[in-house]
Amino acid sequence: MKVAEKIAEKIAGMPDGSTFGYRELPIEREEYTAATKAIERLVKNGLITRASTGLFYKPKRSAFGILKPDEQELLKPYLFSGGKRIAYITGTLLYNRMGLTTQVPKNIKIATRDKRLELTLGNRKVTSIKSYADIDDDNYRYLEYLDAIKDFKTIPDINNEAAIRLLKDGIGKLEDRALLKRLALQYPPRVRALAGALMELISPKEDLNALRKSLNPLSTFEFGLNNNILPNNITWNIACNDFTQQPGTV
Repeated sequence: MKVAEKIAEKIAGMPDGSTFGYRELPIEREEYTAATKAIERLVKNGLITRASTGLFYKPKRSAFGILKPDEQELLKPYLFSGGKRIAYITGTLLYNRMGLTTQVPKNIKIATRDKRLELTLGNRKVTSIKSYADIDDDNYRYLEYLDAIKDFKTIPDINNEAAIRLLKDGIGKLEDRALLKRLALQYPPRVRALAGALMELISPKEDLNALRKSLNPLSTFEFGLNNNILPNNITWNIACNDFTQQPGTV
């Protein structure tokens, strides 16, 4: 089967409105030049539309014309490869979806282990940051919560008390607490401290020795929290003086 035929067959089987890149097409490395020409013909004939460099979508038509794919669909080729998750949305957009901030960011951050990204989708700029662990479908939700803890002090318009409640509720719903602890150990000490404190509040009998021993007993971590918000802050070296920096705090 010719390259153009393989591509046309693959696209025909995609749902209307779906996005794809070259990685999702059944082409070999030596077929790339022919594939590029075939794609250009499909774009010219209106069978597919270019969303950005190297990203295309199969138009979904309605009585009002062609509908553009939503943001999540446009990002899909950068979050998955060969059907496997390789990245996840992080930063302010994630924290907005978590309910930690009401701000909707102009730009989007994607956490990925290896691939560096910088592109524009519509009027939004998409950039990548390096994740702290390899990413898959089983752990990315855990990494999202650890990212929120990491960025706690810089999340715009955050309400500390409401945020701790949301994080505690969300972490409490994660099924594999052992996985969360293993991943937390790959994050900076301040993340390990607050993650440990939250897990202790959720499950007082949880074995958190590995997290506790990983912390320098001389370090103090500042999140702007007090005893009412985080009653076990002292046992995790977390200061309780609302953003008043003390010597040794991080």
